[in-house]
Amino acid sequence: MKNEVKNDTKVLKSKRFVVRLSLVGKNQVIEFTNKKGDVITYNHDKVYEVMKEKLSTLPCWTKYKSYTATGNIPMSVRNIELV
Repeated sequence: MKNEVKNDTKVLKSKRFVVRLSLVGKNQVIEFTNKKGDVITYNHDKVYEVMKEKLSTLPCWTKYKSYTATGNIPMSVRNIELV
């Protein structure tokens, strides 16, 4: 992942959608490109707030404190304001 400055805000560029415990509370903006080539930008903390209940039940979150998806953003955050 690369950090770039965009309008005085650091944007973390990624090849996949990611939620990490280590990024919670940092108000990090993340930009990723899905498999269709769509660029999706989201605020990590907003997404975490919506997903935190579900994340706590996932084995990947329990073991690695991280959740990733390469295809698209999860259904639970598709219809909310992400930034």
